[in-house]
Amino acid sequence: MGRIGAVLIDIDGVLTVAWKPLPGTVAAMRRLREAGVPLVLVTNTTSRTRASIAEKLAGQGFPVTAEDILTAPAATAAHLREHHPGARCLLINSGDIRDDLPGVTLVDEGGSADEGEGGAPDVVVIGGAGDAFGYAELNRAFRHLQRGARLVAMHRNLYWRTATGLDLDTGAFLLGLERAARTEAEITGKPAGSFFAAALAHLGVTASEALMVGDDIESDVLAAQAAGLTGVLVRTGKYLPETHRAAEGTPDHVIDSFADLPELLERQAPP
Repeated sequence: MGRIGAVLIDIDGVLTVAWKPLPGTVAAMRRLREAGVPLVLVTNTTSRTRASIAEKLAGQGFPVTAEDILTAPAATAAHLREHHPGARCLLINSGDIRDDLPGVTLVDEGGSADEGEGGAPDVVVIGGAGDAFGYAELNRAFRHLQRGARLVAMHRNLYWRTATGLDLDTGAFLLGLERAARTEAEITGKPAGSFFAAALAHLGVTASEALMVGDDIESDVLAAQAAGLTGVLVRTGKYLPETHRAAEGTPDHVIDSFADLPELLERQAPP
């Protein structure tokens, strides 16, 4: 399908909402597969492992496996192994993602971090928002940051689309935690350039050959463009016209839905 050599695809808000396929998305992905377009699903979702995500999507008819998925937790594990090897990590996250954190030493979430063997955590790792983001957990993180622990966050998303509307996400809490602790988080998922670089390496293509499809104009689309990819914004999921108008950049393309992507790629194909 044209000069685009590979496609990066966000999941939540692009393919699904509350893990239910949006109209036409399964058929569109099947068209990409039939056309032989390499693709990878890149997601800041932190509530499920790669295997769990693949199983859920395949059950809905999407032709994907765990090898087709790059998650913020998987990127976080790679970041921690490289930049904080051997560190004791306190994870605050809604959902069990331990299987996607190989080689990372996690402090027991059930008790005081400085009571366990080895002492207090060296790194506070912030995942996805949810019931785990209560006052006690965030205050616990704050106290460790005051003691000198580093702060790593899987993303800065302010909100996401659920079946009942928009819900607050990690970024809404992370901003306050950074200000209070006078520190800045190391971001491992989108919009980090290293996240897009990992996806490109997985596909074996250069940025100029790849296209990113997302519903978050900042973290998905403009961040991908800054990394050299073509950016495509969809008017589904968390998309809001006012956010689109207020953005500091312009997507390369805007389409109504992921279902329209095959036609877009065909229009971009050289004669």
